[in-house]
Amino acid sequence: MEKTAIAFDLDGTITKLEILPEIAREIDLFDEMSLLTEATMNGILPFEKSFKLRCRLLKDVPISRVQEIVNSVPLNDEILDFIQNNRACCAVITGNLDVWVYPLIEKIGCRFFVSNAKHEGDTLLGIDTFINKADALRTLQSEFNQVVVIGEGMNDVSMFEIADIKIAYGGVHTPNSTVLQLSDYVTLNGSGLCRLLNTLL
Repeated sequence: MEKTAIAFDLDGTITKLEILPEIAREIDLFDEMSLLTEATMNGILPFEKSFKLRCRLLKDVPISRVQEIVNSVPLNDEILDFIQNNRACCAVITGNLDVWVYPLIEKIGCRFFVSNAKHEGDTLLGIDTFINKADALRTLQSEFNQVVVIGEGMNDVSMFEIADIKIAYGGVHTPNSTVLQLSDYVTLNGSGLCRLLNTLL
């Protein structure tokens, strides 16, 4: 069994922007999406419910257009380099839809756990399976001796409750208060996070 796995949240950890609001900005739904995203980050609206609402807002946008926007979302270069140098032990766990984040799956190049879309050609029909982040983390725990998790939002809490080592990352957003309470470490930028991760491998 491998020694240590590192599980990254995607939005606001590897990406420098939240993906869904960025898509919404491009199609003039930014205000509506921002309200839903903020309510979710603060734990007011459960992630699954919020995500379904956000998917409905974006349902009429062609998948190919969403992929173009997602492909332009900036990534943290230091974190990206770390992942690409340690692909075998790194994974990304995100509630985002597979068809939407496909460009990032290709670009980041490590294992991804995602929600799966129902789609027909370039048209999104809905959500086929919604990822349970804790279940994804348990899969890694069955394959590695210990799992380190990195995140910042309320939707990461279920992972933080069961991970062996928990890191709250504040490089883009202030981490959620529950995430902070559960954390073993807090780091505020990509270089600090990567230095810490190198000590844990």
